Amino acid sequence: MDDEGSLSQGELPHREDLSGQESSAHVENVSVDKEAVDKLTEGLLSHYLPDLQNSKRTLQELTQNQIVLLDTLDQEVTKFRECNTLQDLNSLFTEAKVYHHKLVNIRKEMIMLHEKSTKLKKRALKLQQQKQKEVLEKEQQREKELERERQLIAKPAKRT
Repeated sequence: MDDEGSLSQGELPHREDLSGQESSAHVENVSVDKEAVDKLTEGLLSHYLPDLQNSKRTLQELTQNQIVLLDTLDQEVTKFRECNTLQDLNSLFTEAKVYHHKLVNIRKEMIMLHEKSTKLKKRALKLQQQKQKEVLEKEQQREKELERERQLIAKPAKRT
């Protein structure tokens, strides 16, 4: 069941509900064309989804690379334990340092990509909310104009 603050798919709050004021006057339900909402949503998704999918693929590749590097680092640690000479130890330390730097760089890049994808998601949500608000405002304006026209239509006087 919906919470008090949530709305069904085809129902938007009344203007009075948006402002937080209650009115004793009769208020009609305002509905938004589902097709318009679907098209706006589809457009928004088509605009941002490719970037998000690319970011996801890049993150997956980086994760896979990190796993490979971690496995390689484990192998290097095993080799380090087997080494007897000082020269081999120095070589292994240098190699481990290189892999550590690679891991640090991959981690930084993953964090940056995650932040970018989070910002894109927030921006997409804001844009979707803004579009919904604009659609609601246009519908409310249209309803006001219709009501004004109805009030301006001359009403015949009743004969007594």
